[in-house]
Amino acid sequence: MGTVRRECTDRILIVGERHLATLLAQYARHYNGHRPHRSLGQQPPTRRSEVVDLTAARVRRR
Repeated sequence: MGTVRRECTDRILIVGERHLATLLAQYARHYNGHRPHRSLGQQPPTRRSEVVDLTAARVRRR
C-alpha cells in the first residue's frame, strides 16, 4: 500500500471514485508488468516467456 501511495496517489489529484479505480488499475499493470523489482534481479514479476523454438535452434549436449 505504501508503494501505491508514494508512487501514484500522492502525485495526482483524484477527482472521483471512477478516476481512482482507473488509476489503480493502470498502476497495477505497470507495477506487475514493467516496473523492475530489486528482489527479482531488476526484473518485473510477470516476465515474458523465454521459449526457444527447437525447430530453429540447435541443441548441444555436454
